[in-house]
Amino acid sequence: MLILYFSRSGNTRAVAEQIHGRIGGQMIELKTVVPYPADYDALVEQAQREQKSNARPRIATEIPNLEKYDIIFIGFPNWWGTMPMPLFTLLEKYDVGNRSIIPFCTHEGSRFGRSRRDIETLCPRARLLEGFEARGSRAAGAQENVDAWLRRLGLLNA
Repeated sequence: MLILYFSRSGNTRAVAEQIHGRIGGQMIELKTVVPYPADYDALVEQAQREQKSNARPRIATEIPNLEKYDIIFIGFPNWWGTMPMPLFTLLEKYDVGNRSIIPFCTHEGSRFGRSRRDIETLCPRARLLEGFEARGSRAAGAQENVDAWLRRLGLLNA
């Protein structure tokens, strides 16, 4: 299993670590060539500009041997209704084929938005399984909910 995630504030990373702590697998953080601004307002401006222009920010992360993973968790914060644009770059660069994709996101009220539909468009042959969403402000304390979700997926014993 591969747990691939993008996290700016650390909330999505916290959920990725909770998943990894329960089921193991390889954990990879998606990083951009040019980091996003630390200042929140500057980040919002840049991320919205990228989304409006359908940009594909350059990514620094490489995923060696993607073919060895049957299940790929993809984690991200919901930015204005979908995934941050670097995930679009990644999913266009790497063909996930017919693997199982399990999305998870952090948000402050918008849940998955249209991100599941975007993943289906970017990965048309993949099998999209039940995802997990948590409010970013509650992500660090989501272990019990993460465990219940992993059990529903059949990845964690009762």
